[in-house]
Amino acid sequence: MPRELDGQIALVTGGSRGIGAAICEELAAAGASVAVNYAHNPDAAAEVCGRIGAAGGRAHAVQGDVATAGGAAALIALVESDVGPIDALVNNAGITRDDLIMRLSDDDWRDVIDTNLGGAFFTCRALSRPMLKRRRGSIVNISSIVGVHGNAGQSNYAASKAGLIGLTKALAKELGGRGIRVNAIAPGYIATELTNVLPEQARDAILANTPLGRLGEPADVARAVRFLCSDAAAFITGDVLAVDGGLGI
Repeated sequence: MPRELDGQIALVTGGSRGIGAAICEELAAAGASVAVNYAHNPDAAAEVCGRIGAAGGRAHAVQGDVATAGGAAALIALVESDVGPIDALVNNAGITRDDLIMRLSDDDWRDVIDTNLGGAFFTCRALSRPMLKRRRGSIVNISSIVGVHGNAGQSNYAASKAGLIGLTKALAKELGGRGIRVNAIAPGYIATELTNVLPEQARDAILANTPLGRLGEPADVARAVRFLCSDAAAFITGDVLAVDGGLGI
């Protein structure tokens, strides 16, 4: 039976673990051939590709550091030449360097902005020309509920994720006339390595303010990405989809 992304090629930055890995597996399950990007951990990317292959899907591990313009451009060129024309780009690569602003170092500010926001800008810029020529494509930027509402001790992360929302809306207007859709997803608190280290009191406070009463799973975000990459979302662009269990209400 045909699947909604059969014959398409998807690139997921930061695809070797956590939410990124779940997105790679979900897009492969929808029929896409997935380029699993990693910066420093080839073994983790190989594991994701192995799981996709065992399930009957297609995946390719591709190294590239999107935090630099050259690294992002080289990644796009590598995928386009070795895997094929990219139909869907998911900008998921991200890091945290949390601290109160009075103690936040220049490097911690710069690293988070360069990776989370700069990485998405660089990949979108590198892919814009090929997508414009093909007059099709879907870009999904993984923002955060923190980019919408802010969070103490995360000024760098919140700024980077809020910037992704602005980038999404600007590119939706800029590229929409050529059939390219650009959307963002703002996950709430998702059960990953980052949330596993939260103190119990902080975790309880999050759950108390989440109407659905649980942390999200990486698969919750992945299914939303699958939808936005598919033709089921053909008339959706410039949107920010909250996948947060109602936390942002």
